[in-house]
Amino acid sequence: MRKIFSAFVVAPFIFLFTWNVTGKNNFPGTPQEDSLIAPGATVQLISKQFSFTEGPSVDKNGNIFFTDQPNDKIWKYDTDGKLTVFMDKAGRPNGTWFDKKGNLLTCTEEKDEIWSISKKGKVKILVKDYQGHRLNGPNDIWADKNGGIYITDPYYQRTFWDRKSPDLKGQNVYYLPKGKDQLIPVIEDMLQPNGIVGAPDGKYLYVADIRGRKTFRYTINKDGTLSDKQLVIEQGSDGMTLDEKGNIYITGNGGVTAYSKEGKKLIFIPVSKSWVSNVCFCGKERKTLFITATESVFKIEMNVRGVE
Repeated sequence: MRKIFSAFVVAPFIFLFTWNVTGKNNFPGTPQEDSLIAPGATVQLISKQFSFTEGPSVDKNGNIFFTDQPNDKIWKYDTDGKLTVFMDKAGRPNGTWFDKKGNLLTCTEEKDEIWSISKKGKVKILVKDYQGHRLNGPNDIWADKNGGIYITDPYYQRTFWDRKSPDLKGQNVYYLPKGKDQLIPVIEDMLQPNGIVGAPDGKYLYVADIRGRKTFRYTINKDGTLSDKQLVIEQGSDGMTLDEKGNIYITGNGGVTAYSKEGKKLIFIPVSKSWVSNVCFCGKERKTLFITATESVFKIEMNVRGVE
């Protein structure tokens, strides 16, 4: 049995919906020991004022930045629970990631570019194309410890584009070495790469083939290329993150699923009847799981910390 409580928003304060699900630790399928979910924790709706939320990433202070692509905005949800617009007219942003200097790396779909946005909102365009051809639509992004950047480039037809087909044949994953302006293809055999995240020690990269319904782990080589492809999860993902134990959190229809680093399913967190696009740990201790789901954003308190 589930109890559902209503909510409303009065900016900048957010009043929360709460989902209480009966069962061990409030979540069906939760392991009997060492639960990932904090005792008594429930999924809480922060706000549902958006069109399609995506791309959450956390800064060094624990604040979350996420995108509302159809409305062309980047939002900030701070550690005090305040929700504000960080940037308007942001290039139709999708996935984001913070680099070591605190710049917000952003996949933009208006012109299919990669941007670096400073704390003050100054934009630097890092990538405009691939060998003179327009990218399919940069989707998700992850930066390694050396300052290199990985991006997934699937093709999803957008209504605001002036084209009806891709300029490139494949839907690939690319690497941008630090200080360079030319992309290097590092994965060229996926149907539709989407979610991406790397281990904090820089050894492994996880990439989801959303159309192929699989998630793979790769060894990251010194030059940024990838090797030793391993199937980890028989499920694709729109977005993903990792916790301190190496568990992998993937998203999709109706919720978030956590798997061990060996690929064992640990828990499913039901979030919404709509599409759940992405996930990221936030808060001062990185123990709040922040979830983007269509027109809404949610959170739930965890027993484990994120590594982003």
